[in-house]
Amino acid sequence: MQRSNARFVERLPLVLDRPIYAYGLTLIFCGAAFMLRIAAEPLLPNGYPFVTFFPVVILSSFLFGVRPGIFAAILCGLVSWYVFIPPFYSADMNPGVAVAMLFYTGVVVVDILLIHFMQRANFHLAVERERNRALAENRELLFHELQHRVSNNLQVVAAMLALQRRHVDHDVARKALDDASARLGLVGRISRALYDPSGQGQDIRAFLTTLTSDVLEASGRSDIKLTVSAPDGLTIEPAITVPLALIVAEAVSNAIEHGLPDRPGTVAVALEEAQGALALRIVDDGHGVAPNFQHGASESLGLRIANALAVQLGGRFSLTPGVHGGAVARLDLPARTAC
Repeated sequence: MQRSNARFVERLPLVLDRPIYAYGLTLIFCGAAFMLRIAAEPLLPNGYPFVTFFPVVILSSFLFGVRPGIFAAILCGLVSWYVFIPPFYSADMNPGVAVAMLFYTGVVVVDILLIHFMQRANFHLAVERERNRALAENRELLFHELQHRVSNNLQVVAAMLALQRRHVDHDVARKALDDASARLGLVGRISRALYDPSGQGQDIRAFLTTLTSDVLEASGRSDIKLTVSAPDGLTIEPAITVPLALIVAEAVSNAIEHGLPDRPGTVAVALEEAQGALALRIVDDGHGVAPNFQHGASESLGLRIANALAVQLGGRFSLTPGVHGGAVARLDLPARTAC
């Protein structure tokens, strides 16, 4: 309702392209004020000749602009002078009449000027709002175009790495190129889908669901069951999106590739919030990790990337054996990452 009222005020004065309507309606307002003043005559003490005419001047100026307001002020002033100021039904001028008319003139002039300046300010405000809206639309369009180009460039680089893989005979080198290509492709998809020019955070449940589905689809496995749980309505800062996505993707890919390489299984992604801090767990029921596994001493590129990204976020990443088998990848993030 407040927004509608603001839009109405910005459209004032009305019927500028048909001034005859404005003057006609102003004349009707003056006639109504005259009839109301006659009807109120028995209830009013002596004086108050202008009491019902001031609102007409204000309303006409507010709705139709300065000229209809001046027209209403002159017409109402003459009617009041002739009908309601002694001697009645005459246009005699005396000191008392002159003072009353000067008072009336001063009040209506101030009213008309104030309304005029207010409407000019509203007009400039509406113009500026429209300009800002156009700039915002252009900014959003340019932002999406930039994100589209960045994502496309990343996809091109990923495709080039995949092509280069065909000319490499060493298995380790081919595996490194495959991993690099997959990570670049993932970053490109995240950049395209999750960055928002408004700066608002992403809903973390939808984000994790989409991300893990993409990772599972990329793995080519249809025998893995993925579950995602997260608090309702929780969002994350845009700057956290890509690092967090890469960590989750590494953990889920690791669970599928190393924990469940040869049999069906389950991977559960669970997010918990406690006093603003976030704890993300990726649990699988696969082969697990060795009891003497040293997370910090691992030579796995994926784990090193996950550790580096966790440090970048001010958090901590760990990979430990599960209580009932399998493995648990855990990411703890400080409170500032939640919106």
